[in-house]
Amino acid sequence: MVTSEDIERFLIRLELPYEELRESMWLVGNGQEGVPPVVLNHTPPILLLRAEVMRTPDDEELRQGLFRSLLELNATDLVHGAYGLEGDDIVLTDALELADLDFSEVQASLDSILLALSAHYKVLAHYRTP
Repeated sequence: MVTSEDIERFLIRLELPYEELRESMWLVGNGQEGVPPVVLNHTPPILLLRAEVMRTPDDEELRQGLFRSLLELNATDLVHGAYGLEGDDIVLTDALELADLDFSEVQASLDSILLALSAHYKVLAHYRTP
């Protein structure tokens, strides 16, 4: 099983900015250019990747449009992970099994999430409220 130390070695190899938030939890990315950072949480038997994307708009029509857009993005544009709703927050998450996890799987999941956050920024910006 992949350990917390293995995950940290993977992060070093990825050469992305990261910081350890606490034991077995890291913040990856620096939140620039509208791309929120991704939290990696080593919680056996999984590695959870999670990014807080935005709050849902108060306007019902905007919220329904946002939900439709997120479902369409889930179906057509995400290789790893999915958008979801946690309370009033939109999140993007992925979970990887630690049993036989390797560097390339972590890299693929993290790259996919970071690319999605960057590429979808303009689409989702339409639904952001000040």
